[in-house]
Amino acid sequence: MQTQSAAAFDVCRPALALRAVLLVQAAMAIVALAGAQSLADWGVRQAVLSLGGGVAAVLWLFLLCALKQPLRRLEAARRAAVVLGIGMVAALLVWAPLAWVGLAGDGLLRASGVALAGLACAALLWVWLDLRSRVWQPASAAARLADLQARVRPDFLFNALHTARALVRVDPAGAEVVLGDLSELLRVALADAGASASLEEEIELARRYLAIEEVRFGKRLTVEWEIDPRVHAARVPPLVLQPLLENAVRHGIEPASDGGRITVRARLNRGQVVLVVGNTLGEEPGTPGHGAVLFNTRERLRLLHDVAAECDVRRENDLFQVRIVLPAPDVKPWRKEPS
Repeated sequence: MQTQSAAAFDVCRPALALRAVLLVQAAMAIVALAGAQSLADWGVRQAVLSLGGGVAAVLWLFLLCALKQPLRRLEAARRAAVVLGIGMVAALLVWAPLAWVGLAGDGLLRASGVALAGLACAALLWVWLDLRSRVWQPASAAARLADLQARVRPDFLFNALHTARALVRVDPAGAEVVLGDLSELLRVALADAGASASLEEEIELARRYLAIEEVRFGKRLTVEWEIDPRVHAARVPPLVLQPLLENAVRHGIEPASDGGRITVRARLNRGQVVLVVGNTLGEEPGTPGHGAVLFNTRERLRLLHDVAAECDVRRENDLFQVRIVLPAPDVKPWRKEPS
């Protein structure tokens, strides 16, 4: 919990950094308004304060991002002292050239005021980031609980073991494959996973899960994969794909007497990774769900990527799709290998 608390202010996220800069700009606008003699005077004061406050805020965020790992290892009191000290240093570093060109007052008294202003802004941002992390902790705990519940469902375990048992006598090799895939799924599901995993790892686990379901459903289940290798390095919450596929099997394949089709597509589109999980719907409606898996997926994506990730669903005729948008990894241009 101490490690999670220390890492709560992930200022390296662009969306979070932008909010922090806007918060400082709002504070500077209020300060300029308090000392302005007229609207024109307020505009001049606001221009100087916005320039200095914005640059200082960006410098503060950059230094915190660069020192993120050492800060994690400090105690809370020392970490707060370092963060506030960096705020003072950033304010002075920005004020010095402005004072040199005559855009800001100089002198020891003014330098002291600038340092205290930098400390105050750093404290304001620190309190905001701390409150933000505290507000998100219940959502993180709820997402973690829902994740653990979605990882291992008794009905899936029963069906997988029943399939392996049925294959033991007629197809021992097939039973061994099913048990191997199941053991790998359980190993990952019960492990203490980190904050994220690569999309390549998630796709490999998804293939193992669907391999078990293909044995169970036979010709009733058709699986189509369209994966662009350039998306493999994208970061996703651990085991975010398997519950979506389990939902597709449960609500799309099981109720249909003739089975159906599941498609998994991942591609790069304008600097983003677009992951689509789709399944056909039978004529008979399946058992309605509670939306827990989709809610869990959205919460976990929000906790990992903030506003940079999206998750939406759509239904068109007999096709149900879950669409996830992720930040694209840094990859080299992909060239199709000659056949």
